[in-house]
Amino acid sequence: MQQLKSRGRAHTLISALLASLVALAALLTAAPASHADTTICDAFGTTTIQGRYVVQNNRWGTSATQCITVTDSGFRIAQADGSVPTNGAPKSYPSVYNGCHYTNCSPGTNLPARLSSIASAPSGISYSYVSGAAYDAAYDIWLDPTPRTDGVNRTEIMIWFNRVGSVQPVGSPVGSATVAGRQWEVWSGNNGSNDVLSFVAPSAIGSWNFDVMDFARQAVSRGLAQDNWYLTSVQAGFEPWQNGAGLAVTSFSSSVNLGGGTGGGTGGSSACKVAYGTNVWQGGFTTDVTVINAGSSAVDNWKLAFTLPAGQKITSAWSADVSPSSGAVTAGGMSYNASIAPGGQISFGFQGTYDGAFTKPGAFSLNGTSCTTA
Repeated sequence: MQQLKSRGRAHTLISALLASLVALAALLTAAPASHADTTICDAFGTTTIQGRYVVQNNRWGTSATQCITVTDSGFRIAQADGSVPTNGAPKSYPSVYNGCHYTNCSPGTNLPARLSSIASAPSGISYSYVSGAAYDAAYDIWLDPTPRTDGVNRTEIMIWFNRVGSVQPVGSPVGSATVAGRQWEVWSGNNGSNDVLSFVAPSAIGSWNFDVMDFARQAVSRGLAQDNWYLTSVQAGFEPWQNGAGLAVTSFSSSVNLGGGTGGGTGGSSACKVAYGTNVWQGGFTTDVTVINAGSSAVDNWKLAFTLPAGQKITSAWSADVSPSSGAVTAGGMSYNASIAPGGQISFGFQGTYDGAFTKPGAFSLNGTSCTTA
């Protein structure tokens, strides 16, 4: 009898184990597949990332193959065949953008928007460069007298973060200017379709967070736009003339905060405040970040965007999902702190390393709205 009972228990255990394995297999089957990078080789092929930006291959100056690999945070040029003379137009502009480009508008964008209605337009970028090519790494900011979503706009503002090889902007140099706290060589001209105002950095910028409106106001002050014109898109990518494989945008952010009145202000919203406390030692640091919701409604699924100064890299984080580890990063809530109640706050932190002098990020935005610092 005891032997029969033992066999019965063994049978029960085996049945329970098999049932558990079946349930586990069902869960694994039902679980969503991990994100796979998307490769685009079509000349004007596009896709969306983060549910709010469009990434485009945008190969228009050559028939040679160009392919981009699109990630959750940006893209990389995987193949860049062919070359064009460096004294003419580039062969393409693979890029990521917020706004509208040839009728293709990014999800949820509030562009086009009248310049006079924009309080601020914060944007952040992190680039990865290569040698052995001729290219520029640049923003394209498009302005037009009408809120058009198709075709070529009247004025194009370019911000050249880097240039490699004997390439230069449209037109000719017209002097220098300090914009958004940086010194630039300024070029002005017309490419036959639109006016082009270019700001060229004297040395390569790997990552930066800035207000697009600082450059839009430069166009207005130079007679190339007016306050009643419209900002239609904010784009960032590369213009390659020769080669270009390996160039990458590793992170990108762009938002437009309306309610600017005359368009002269760039202050953050009082409904969002950020306290950024640090503990710094040689080569390393920790940061405690507090996000305060001073508004009258809850902020659900919060995302705090900011750009780490060059040389800083996050090695670990707590109480938030923070990615990527450098450049323009985004911190998002966990399951237990994904909402910030009206008048409430959340805190998170991270540890990292740095090279050179340690500085704090210059600006923060919460779900696309600029924050003040507490």
